[in-house]
Amino acid sequence: MGVKAMLPSYELGFYALVVTCAVLYSGSGIFEASRDSMNRKAFRDGIKPGWHYFGRKMDVADFEWVMWFTSFRNIIIFALSGHVLFAKICSMTVPQHRAVMYMIYGALAVLGSMGLVYLMIILSHCLLLYSVALAKQKWLCYVAGLCCLASFKVEPFGSWQSGFVTGAFDLQDVLFYGGCTFTIMRCMSFALESSQREEGIYSIFDLLKYNFYLPFFFFGPVMTFDQFHAQVSTRELRRKDDEMKSIRVNALLHVGAIVAVDIFFHFFYILTLPSDLKFVNRLSDWSLAGLAYSNLVYDWVKAAVMFGVTNTIARLDHLDPPQPPKCITMLYIFAETHFDRGINDWLCKYVYDHIGENHDNVLKELVASTATFAVTTLWLGPCELVYIWSLANCFGLNFELWVQKFFQLGPFAKLEAKLSGAMSRRIRAAFGAVNFWAIVLYNILALNSLEFALLVTKRLLVVGFPVSTLSIWFITYCGVQLIKERERILAIQEEDKGDKAKVE
Repeated sequence: MGVKAMLPSYELGFYALVVTCAVLYSGSGIFEASRDSMNRKAFRDGIKPGWHYFGRKMDVADFEWVMWFTSFRNIIIFALSGHVLFAKICSMTVPQHRAVMYMIYGALAVLGSMGLVYLMIILSHCLLLYSVALAKQKWLCYVAGLCCLASFKVEPFGSWQSGFVTGAFDLQDVLFYGGCTFTIMRCMSFALESSQREEGIYSIFDLLKYNFYLPFFFFGPVMTFDQFHAQVSTRELRRKDDEMKSIRVNALLHVGAIVAVDIFFHFFYILTLPSDLKFVNRLSDWSLAGLAYSNLVYDWVKAAVMFGVTNTIARLDHLDPPQPPKCITMLYIFAETHFDRGINDWLCKYVYDHIGENHDNVLKELVASTATFAVTTLWLGPCELVYIWSLANCFGLNFELWVQKFFQLGPFAKLEAKLSGAMSRRIRAAFGAVNFWAIVLYNILALNSLEFALLVTKRLLVVGFPVSTLSIWFITYCGVQLIKERERILAIQEEDKGDKAKVE
């Protein structure tokens, strides 16, 4: 109820004004804190010389982002540009064998960047999981796949395997573990799809073509085997109307996002500030809330750029890859919270939906979410912080269902039925505002530190109560109402498309 309920335009305008003013006020506090802390000794490692003519230094605390656009930039451009040219030639000359050509190019690129031993390690895991797939037993595929994943994420097995790879360069560890762990997830998808195939099993070359598709190899996203195999096996390569225009627009948006982040890092030190808790503790409650929220938005932007680049190349290759993650600004329920839609699709298909089915049963949902976050914990790498993050998000996901079931009980259902659609929407948005901050607080655990998450929680719920707590809750409520308005418009558009399709 209340999904398509419409609110007065003046009310929505008021919500937009409140959110805009709050963002500007919070942003001004972060800007002042960044300006005042530019030369602090504690921030020396995280802030480096930047735009001298503007008198600004740059936040370089995220080594991954810095590596992508400094020492590793030319390698990325060279390798992916080569793939695009190679793929174009293959699609024009031998479209029926393009998957084999992608595999050869990808394997050679991996060999050239990481060496022969690394390639042998990857092939050994592929061969092992292919052998397991021959048994066509799902439980065996799960056990073997998770054991292989653990061999890279649990010590001393991970260090033992990485020790075989000779040489040293800045991103060796990132490429090693990225390529290996994504390989295991792809091999598990292949094994699970093969185990439920009625006629025989897919060949080892199908697995290698799937795994060594270069745009997805090191950084993902994970595309399930059934989707990749169906799309890459298509011989008639046709583009949809305006598809190339859409690809060009997306490419320009990603370039714009990269430039915007670079500008942002010169004026807002959102990644370095949380490292000094004494300094952060002197910030206002508004600035602290904005700092926590900004960290989640940045991580989404980073994921959107990384997956957006690889997805753009995949679309040039006539594939339909997993979409970038949904922006944290548009989220207020745990079920849609993910920074990697490929991994999320993989987990939903093979774990969460497989166990939880329609997600209406409380007990099945608990088992499904527990199993999902257990696999996620192994994927991220078991450690204390990841355990806390997994438990918090698993609780949040289940708590949503518990609250939903509670308010579906007779007395509450009858009470809501008496309310207008607009009032029901307002009540649900109030609960959604609480959920929004639960998502923020639970996820800054993984993005920053446990200490920073506890500091933000204490300031917003204890020290700042009641003024800061209630005011930030109200502002978030306004934001959730704007999200709901967007969802309402999209729902109406989808309904209109469905009606047109029925008429045609």
